[in-house]
Amino acid sequence: MDMSFTPEETAFRDDIRAFLKAELDPALARKVRLHHDLTKAEMEGWHAKLQSRGWLAGNWPKEFGGAGWTAIQRHIFEEESARAHAPRIVPFGIAMLGPVLQKFGSKEQQDYWLPRILNGDDWWCQGYSEPGAGSDLASLRCEAVRDGDHYVVNGQKTWTTLGQHANMIFCLVRTNATGKKQEGISFLLIDMETPGVTVRPIVLLDGTAEVNEVWFDNVRVPAANLVGEENQGWTYAKYLLTHERTNIAGVGFATAALDNLKRVARAQRHRGQPLSDDPLFAAEMAGVEIELMAMSTTNLRMLSAAAQGQAPGIESSMLKIKGTQIRQRLDALTRRAYGGQAMALTLEGNEGPEGADEALAASATWLNNRKLSIYGGSNEVQRSIISGALAKG
Repeated sequence: MDMSFTPEETAFRDDIRAFLKAELDPALARKVRLHHDLTKAEMEGWHAKLQSRGWLAGNWPKEFGGAGWTAIQRHIFEEESARAHAPRIVPFGIAMLGPVLQKFGSKEQQDYWLPRILNGDDWWCQGYSEPGAGSDLASLRCEAVRDGDHYVVNGQKTWTTLGQHANMIFCLVRTNATGKKQEGISFLLIDMETPGVTVRPIVLLDGTAEVNEVWFDNVRVPAANLVGEENQGWTYAKYLLTHERTNIAGVGFATAALDNLKRVARAQRHRGQPLSDDPLFAAEMAGVEIELMAMSTTNLRMLSAAAQGQAPGIESSMLKIKGTQIRQRLDALTRRAYGGQAMALTLEGNEGPEGADEALAASATWLNNRKLSIYGGSNEVQRSIISGALAKG
């Protein structure tokens, strides 16, 4: 695989950098760099700026209103955005639901929902996990019973990220309780303003509520909001999860984190010398950088294959495992580099010592990103998927 960039790709990188320099508010970039919570308005505002250039949906074909970027262009955009500390594109509509609708949705669903995702008319969240169905997602119990032209939905979803901002949720629901559990699941689009929907925040250790519980009590959902065929939702869910797991790998975020780690290591002192000159610490940084380079190459190969119409397979699970491991190692090394400064993190939003913002951010990031190896299908589950596929040959 030729890893050198063409003149056109280099010009594209320059265009992205110029856009970020002109359009990204330094105050917003600082909030992202310090991992402070962004408001809904800030996230929507950044989406609107990207959409004004036609860049919000780089992964979508042009026929659906996307940018139609190549795998290399998407890689460049994600890397430059992460390095500039731009807000991430909220993935639920763009990176998850959009591809599912494009592949499995009806023409009417595509014509209605896809433009609304791009225009920001709808904020989507994901209704997959339940209290008794996390890693074993096929055990979900949230029920949808057909009643004329509607489904009546009862049950609960949990760990619904940014659900407090959403007006729409795409859900896996059980429409058949007999037979193999994977064969009785359907994929349903639900308006969260429908009577019977309740959103309850889950307050985390730092006092924020990034995730939520969502309850459904006799919620009536138009049957027209069923994506694809009834009881075939598991197929669509697996397709979505391959995109989610590739996104979780976060090559761009890891690259930015590595740049930051190197900067911190040069600034921090150890026995009178820059920490980056310490042989043991330098070796650890070099080791994780080598792994990141290898993962980046694998990611590009997978994206290139997907661009040629090949569905992501176990490679997405491999990337999910390795990507989350690398990001957690980078978080741990950065926290170690700050030493005692990073131990001043206080809870419930209290501020630490003056000038300790970056050290506290390193500690908060290390804590928060423990989730990376759990959500989107835990890394243990991904290993089972890989071993199962390899056993089948």
